[in-house]
Amino acid sequence: MVSRKALTVIIFLVVASPLFGVIGAEVVGYREPLEVAAEAVGLTEGEPIWGGILPDYTVPGLPDAIGYIVAGFAGVAVLLAPATLRGRKK
Repeated sequence: MVSRKALTVIIFLVVASPLFGVIGAEVVGYREPLEVAAEAVGLTEGEPIWGGILPDYTVPGLPDAIGYIVAGFAGVAVLLAPATLRGRKK
């Protein structure tokens, strides 16, 4: 079982993540290094075969920052649920 303190820290980090992943990246002008390299050599991005469940950490219809938080909680749940279930079996 996850302690209350650990859960509080996880929730805080997920809610604070847009400050770094969305807002901070825009403020400092951060771009993905592979995108910069591809642009430098003239590569273009084709259509993906599958866009994923939450492409680019966004949720369609929500602002980017809120979608980033929702995607964060989904990712934490995917990782935390099996670990918690496995911990209970011992």
